[in-house]
This record gives sequence, C-alpha cells and structure tokens, in this order.
Amino acid sequence: MGNGRFQELRVYQLSEKLADDIWKIVHEWESLPQNTIGKQMIRSADSIGANIAEGVGRGSYPENRRFIRIARGSLYETQHWLRRAYSRNLLTDEQVNKLKVTINDLAPQLNAYLKSIGKISKQE
Repeated sequence: MGNGRFQELRVYQLSEKLADDIWKIVHEWESLPQNTIGKQMIRSADSIGANIAEGVGRGSYPENRRFIRIARGSLYETQHWLRRAYSRNLLTDEQVNKLKVTINDLAPQLNAYLKSIGKISKQE
C-alpha cells in the first residue's frame, strides 16, 4: 500500500480517529437515522482522510493543496451533520464533547498542513 507517508501525518491520524469514532456512534443508531443523517455523516468524515491521502498521492504541491481544501470542506460538512444529529437527539452531550476534542485539534492541523505544503527548501 504505497510508502505510507500520508499515514504518518498527524492530521491524517486525527481524521481517521474522527471517522472511526463517528462510525461507532452511527453503528448503534436505528435504521432511519443510520440511513439518512448517519450515512451522510460517515461519508463526510471518511472524506477528510481520503482527500488528505489523495492529495499526497497526486505528487504536486498545487494538487495537494487543492485536496486539503476539499478535506477542510468535508470537515465543515461533518460538523454540520453532527449539529443536525445533536438537534435530533441522536448524540449525547458526552459523545459531542468527545468528538469536539478531535475536531478542535483537527481543524487547526488541516490549516497548518495546508500552509506548510510547498514551503520545503529548494535544496532538497
């Protein structure tokens, strides 16, 4: 499976944690919430890490930056679905607080990673 470079990125690891935590929560829901809001939330959360990986795999700084912006959009979409799930009493306060810790770490990591792409010395 490639050299795994993207798997070593902390930002990618956080995206995996968020997606896995959301999967575990949604897996326990009844079928209507799972098939509506749950699927949307899982897809948007999974998309964060997928776009980080794809950006790395594209092999160019502009393409990588583009995919990190898409990943950031997927994070915001995930936050939207989490808000909807909470307002529909599908998430507990404890679940929300746990997810917030990861999101509050992931969002600035995505921005920092975006800013760092392409700023490597030309001597390498």
